[in-house]
Amino acid sequence: MTGHHLLVHDGTFAVVTDCGDITGARGASPDGLFSRDARHVSRWQLALEGSPPELLVAAGQAGPDRPLAAVLTPPGRGHEPPAYTVFREQAVADRSLAERIRLTSNRPVPTTARVTLTVDSDFADQFELRSDHRAYDKTDAVRTAEARPDGVAFGYERPAPGGEPEWHSRTVITAVPAPDAVTHRASGTTRTLEWQVLLPPHGSGEIIVQACALPSGTDGEPPRLQPPATAVAGLAQENASFTAAGPRPRDLISWAELARACEQGLADLAGLRVPATGPEGEPLRVPAAGIPWFLALFGRDSLLTSLFALPYRPELASATLLALAATQGTDYDPPSPFGSGAPRQEQPGRIAHEIRHGELPTFRQVPYGRYYGAVDATPLFLTLLHAYTERTADDALARRLEGQARAAAEWMFRDGGLTDRGWLVYAEGPLSVGGGQSWRDSPGAICFSDGLPAEGPIAVAAAQGYAYDALTRTAALARKTWDDAGFADRLEEAAGELRARFQREFWMTGPSFPALALDGRGRQVDALASDAGHLLWSGILDASYGESVGRRLLEPDFFSGWGIRTLAAGQAPYHPLSWHRGAIWPHDNALTVLGLARYGLTEQALEVIRGLVEAAAVHDWRLPEVMAGYGRDEHPTPVPCPHSCSPQAWAAATPLALLTALTPTQP
Repeated sequence: MTGHHLLVHDGTFAVVTDCGDITGARGASPDGLFSRDARHVSRWQLALEGSPPELLVAAGQAGPDRPLAAVLTPPGRGHEPPAYTVFREQAVADRSLAERIRLTSNRPVPTTARVTLTVDSDFADQFELRSDHRAYDKTDAVRTAEARPDGVAFGYERPAPGGEPEWHSRTVITAVPAPDAVTHRASGTTRTLEWQVLLPPHGSGEIIVQACALPSGTDGEPPRLQPPATAVAGLAQENASFTAAGPRPRDLISWAELARACEQGLADLAGLRVPATGPEGEPLRVPAAGIPWFLALFGRDSLLTSLFALPYRPELASATLLALAATQGTDYDPPSPFGSGAPRQEQPGRIAHEIRHGELPTFRQVPYGRYYGAVDATPLFLTLLHAYTERTADDALARRLEGQARAAAEWMFRDGGLTDRGWLVYAEGPLSVGGGQSWRDSPGAICFSDGLPAEGPIAVAAAQGYAYDALTRTAALARKTWDDAGFADRLEEAAGELRARFQREFWMTGPSFPALALDGRGRQVDALASDAGHLLWSGILDASYGESVGRRLLEPDFFSGWGIRTLAAGQAPYHPLSWHRGAIWPHDNALTVLGLARYGLTEQALEVIRGLVEAAAVHDWRLPEVMAGYGRDEHPTPVPCPHSCSPQAWAAATPLALLTALTPTQP
């Protein structure tokens, strides 16, 4: 987000401009204070002497031990220098945006500074802010603004059909010293807080102001007001405990650049953790998918992120598994309590794809309160459960989640399609009713080499690899941990049959490469795609096929020099800026690198790792969610892809996966 700066902690984040303001922007780069999928501050604009300030120093990147900081002055008047300078600091903590406005006089005489802060809260659900041309009926909602002795409180209420439950959110803005006046316009809820600050000769004064989000279901008053430096100190200690909880990458590998990318990834993962609850209501902190749109628990994203980080921070895996076990499907898409509602695609044993807490999901105007549409989250849940048990040599979690794991395995056979169709399948549908079926979830992403989209029910290749891996791993748990040889035999037999069937029906003899998918008529979807690297990671291909695929993925039409493209260049549907038809995803490459290492293709794995590490260096060691597919011969540095999230969890965890590929026996 060019010209914008991010502050994040524990499921709350703020996006502000270079000078620290919030403008109420929508679309690709919304700004504001967000908590539990709602924008609690939509306007936060500072004025000095009644006018927007002049920016001397734009807000720099906030660090783990320092607030976001900008330097401002009142507007200039000819050759007269500014009477005072404003040092603005901001931080996010405890569902709040904390700000310190420190004014320093530049004059040898007393000076009175007029400072105003114009604020508002639109309580917009994040789904309303996107540029997707969708609208949601909220005609029964009411917004209010009430003055407080130390600021203003914004409220939002919306009754549910039939009366209960009611959606009731608040945003409370408090300040020390209290504003001298709070004014408002003739209509609307926008309020302006005003202070007259007396500055001694060459002296200073300050205002501490805080905006606290109190989402629906949250009771009580806002937390104690604290300056940004104090908030940051607490966050720094908390994040340091996470980053120091395991081995340091620099102690595991001498490749300094890779170690630095790993350290940045760990720092980002610390900030991307959000609250969740386990099967017995126990509090957890799990990796969210990314910012700005996906600061929530996502099955596929959180599972792969936790898997990449497993050797270094296994607590992410245990928390993710418990949180997803707590939200596992138990029924067949139960009806909405509010009447008609968007379909959630829930099925018994199915692992959720997305868990939201906002207004629109609660009212079932979108399905994402608990959305189960992904075909791959369920097998990935089983894969991570076994991997965690194996890596930690602790079977307590696998024993505790035995029931959920068995239910997940049964879902693959029953509703997932393994029994009736022989594959894990999903029915292609418009994103407006859910989407997210596979990781290639943009329209037309599953396509033939001529560009025509596949029609369902679709069996994507990657999901078959995940299913094979999940069956094999769950069989090991059944045999060693649950003492159920019969269940283990059944799963092993199914895995063997799936592997043999896959190599017969997905392998394309012409290009000697696996199909991207089988469509509803059983035809091979013949686009050459990076999902083949996922097949290496899962181990579903035999050695000769796997080695052939691994070498093919490093040919120039696939490998750009920075990473492997989602579609090989030269095909009709290839587009270097299309997320799933030619762009480069670090996590997609991470799975491929792990797969290359699995098949002994060390040289090829190193080539991809070098490209990703060099791309990380260009991005201040933080890999973006996705990069454009342009090669080194087209541009000397990686080209950004529009609307890419940053930070994004599985991109943040990608360097850890690369480290594992190079040091598989550590830590």
